[in-house]
Amino acid sequence: MENIDEHHLMGLALEEARAAVDHGDVPVGAVVVVDGRVVARRHNERERLGDPTAHAELLAIRDAAEAIGSWRLEGATVVVSLEPCPMCAGALYQARIARLVFGATDMKAGACGSLYNIGSDPRLNHEFEVVQGLRADECGALLTDFFASKRS
Repeated sequence: MENIDEHHLMGLALEEARAAVDHGDVPVGAVVVVDGRVVARRHNERERLGDPTAHAELLAIRDAAEAIGSWRLEGATVVVSLEPCPMCAGALYQARIARLVFGATDMKAGACGSLYNIGSDPRLNHEFEVVQGLRADECGALLTDFFASKRS
C-alpha cells in the first residue's frame, strides 16, 4: 500500500469499533482501501440490525463492492481491529482481496492465523496476504473493556 499509513488506517478501524459500542455491539471496526483510498468503513451491527451476518468486515466489503462497482476487490486491503472469523475470512476470500491487516488475534474464532488460516490455504483458488498484530494492544483493550463492562 503506497501513500497510506496502516497505523492511521487502524485508527479509522478503531473509530468504527468504538461506534459499535454506542448500540451495544462488540467493538470491531473495518476499513477497505482500494487504489490508495478508503472506499468503505464499517463496524459491527449485529445487535442493531438483528442480523447475525452484520460483522464489520462483511458490511465494509459490501459497501466497497458497491463503491467500486464490482464484487471483485482485487488489489484491496482490508484493515480490521479483530482477526476475522471463518464467515468473514470466507467473504474476504470470495471478494478476492489482496491483503488483510488485523489488530487483535481471536483465539476462539480467528480464521486468519489463530484457529484456521483461510487467507493462505493453498487448497483454495485465491490467497491473500495476512499481516497480524497492528496496534494489537489497543484493539484488544477495547474488546476487553467492552466485555468487562457487560459482566459488571
